[in-house]
Amino acid sequence: MRVQLSIDIKSATCRALTRTVACLLTLSAFTLAALPDPLASAQIRATTARTLRARDSAKLHCIQSKSSGSRLFEEGTATGTIPGGMHVYANIGPTLTATFTIFTPHGTIVGHASATPHGSGRYESFGGSLTATGGTGSYRHAHGRAGFYGVLDRYTYSMTVQTTGSISY
Repeated sequence: MRVQLSIDIKSATCRALTRTVACLLTLSAFTLAALPDPLASAQIRATTARTLRARDSAKLHCIQSKSSGSRLFEEGTATGTIPGGMHVYANIGPTLTATFTIFTPHGTIVGHASATPHGSGRYESFGGSLTATGGTGSYRHAHGRAGFYGVLDRYTYSMTVQTTGSISY
């Protein structure tokens, strides 16, 4: 008889322990479900970077009122893979250096360029490289490198520019 009583006590203890564990697990599940998802509350969103092989050209004209000495302000239109309006500040010297902004419907792309002028006379060609360093909108993470080539008209200071390279955004 005593053995039977001992088994009943153990069985009752096991059943009580099982109920307690089940209650704790259920309570934990409800508590976790009620907590906010840290990823959802931070609104973290993964995006895939796009890379384009770009080939563009631009016809730019000098805005005299915004230019001074060898520092020229040029504006015009870029056509090709990434079309849009374009502003360029260029320094003309032994090396042509420039900063640029391209205005597209999806945002802007900014960067800088450097080239070596060749020749003399009215039309002077140049060749070098261009680096995209950022932007706004869809291009806020823009980066890339391209060849930078063109011709500068020394009389009107207008430029025809061509670029070929890759941009990721």
